[in-house]
Amino acid sequence: MDNQTILVTGLTNREFIERYAAPGRIGLCGGITRIDLAIRVAQRHLHAENRWSDWSHAFLFEGRRVDGQHWVMESDIQILHKNIQLGAQENRADKYFDEKMFPTLAVLDFGLNETQVATLLREGLELVAGHERYSLRELIGTLLVLKKPELRAQENRLARDRSVYCSAFVKRLYAAAGLDIVPGVSEKNTAPHDVVNSPLPHVKYLLLREMPGLKLAEFGKKLKTRVRERLGQIRGR
Repeated sequence: MDNQTILVTGLTNREFIERYAAPGRIGLCGGITRIDLAIRVAQRHLHAENRWSDWSHAFLFEGRRVDGQHWVMESDIQILHKNIQLGAQENRADKYFDEKMFPTLAVLDFGLNETQVATLLREGLELVAGHERYSLRELIGTLLVLKKPELRAQENRLARDRSVYCSAFVKRLYAAAGLDIVPGVSEKNTAPHDVVNSPLPHVKYLLLREMPGLKLAEFGKKLKTRVRERLGQIRGR
């Protein structure tokens, strides 16, 4: 399998997931909450154009269950009314149907065989059953070294036992199936932007819409440029 990127247009989030989700495939999204925005802007150091990443979260598709719905495994922070879930969990994929909350979606297909898919799901269920925690501490440790490539292969300095955040969760599951989807980066320094740009052969389906924050970032860059030019003119007088 060669690397292939397929840009998808004209679909709702629901239609996109219904069409491309399958057991063992990786899902990614770009959210608009404050945490999502912070993750996206921090990953600009990984972007070739030094701009905000489109991605803030990664998860694994389990497939359809007896309720007819696609389900996902993920390590996430989820607050529903008075119920708070922090860490490895299973959820219906319909949590990502909201286009306003999740303007961008991706599905990565690495062409796994049945044995590899079974291994992924089994490992994921072990982490869910073991109540592996979501660690904001580890996530911060990851974001701090994004602009220092020489440190990303090392262990996360803020790592904790029995803790894992979203993209590290996905990388661990794939490692259990014998695949290192982000070579050269340690598990707990793996960012969503790393996952979506995996060098391993795969087909990538992208549903991209304009992301909040990008216009603001571009405006900020233009404003800084204009201010510098104006200061230069003043000094030259």
